[in-house]
Amino acid sequence: MCHAFLADTNFYQLLTRIDESIAEEVRAGGCDCGGALHSARYPRKPRGVRGVLDESYQSRLSFCCAADGCRRRSTPPSVRFLGRKVYLGVIVVLISALHCGLSASRRQRLIKTLGVTVQTLRRWQHWWREQFVQTRCFRSLAGLLMPPIATEHLPGSLLEKLSAKALSERVVQLLILIAPSTTATGSL
Repeated sequence: MCHAFLADTNFYQLLTRIDESIAEEVRAGGCDCGGALHSARYPRKPRGVRGVLDESYQSRLSFCCAADGCRRRSTPPSVRFLGRKVYLGVIVVLISALHCGLSASRRQRLIKTLGVTVQTLRRWQHWWREQFVQTRCFRSLAGLLMPPIATEHLPGSLLEKLSAKALSERVVQLLILIAPSTTATGSL
């Protein structure tokens, strides 16, 4: 099965390590005011494949400025969570990409297995095709890739352009590329 990696705990541990590396860069940079950043994680209850997730998926990495009067929050980009979406980023990417290429029965089985409703899938498709294409992140990607990205087939058209052979590796590459869109500042 092409998406067997969804049940592999090592895959999710890799995503956690990537998020921790990104977060450490943000923390090392400090606050714009010059203050130090302290951990201010906030709880998450991701949907999709909870059985293979460890406790690191119960919170999103975030920081708060330690300087009196500032207290500005800095939430690093994430490869695990796509902004405020309750499903894991890998689920949003994979189901959205596979939606166009699956037979109706296989699509229904995948959607049922992961607990995604048809309405949620429609919202994701709207996000990819209407909102994501307006982000700074997408505009940067679109400028680098030739021929142009087929926006009506997002995120599948992006996955196809990535160099890794294994689907799991292409999904990780894509999650890294779109990570800036997971924060308020990266989605403008």
